[in-house]
Amino acid sequence: MAAQSVEDRLATVPLFETLSKKHLRALARLVTPVDLAAGRELMREGATEREFFVVISGEAQILRGGEVIAVRGPGDFFGEIALLLDRPRTASVIASTDMSVEVIERQDFKGFLSEHPELYEPLLAAAAERVAQLEDGPA
Repeated sequence: MAAQSVEDRLATVPLFETLSKKHLRALARLVTPVDLAAGRELMREGATEREFFVVISGEAQILRGGEVIAVRGPGDFFGEIALLLDRPRTASVIASTDMSVEVIERQDFKGFLSEHPELYEPLLAAAAERVAQLEDGPA
């Protein structure tokens, strides 16, 4: 079986499901695929990195103050709060299994968003939900 293309992988992510093939191709050019071993830290709470991550396979734990507050898996994304608000990371993220992620640098993604403003609404909704989750603590 042939490996799935970056465009095909991105098309499975709910955030990007409304994009045309042309726009998925443009987005795919911004992506760096990364394979990670379980236990690898992807983000550190309070750090100022600016990458946006899309989970292709595997799972990651989201930690705030060392406490697991959420788990992200295939089709999920994280890094949107720092990306949209240009703020330090609100949580740490650790790969709880081996993972494949697609990484997009802030500047590249912001440029893509300026061309596709329809993505702001779902990103802002996700960011608001996650900020509320941070304030409320784990479910």
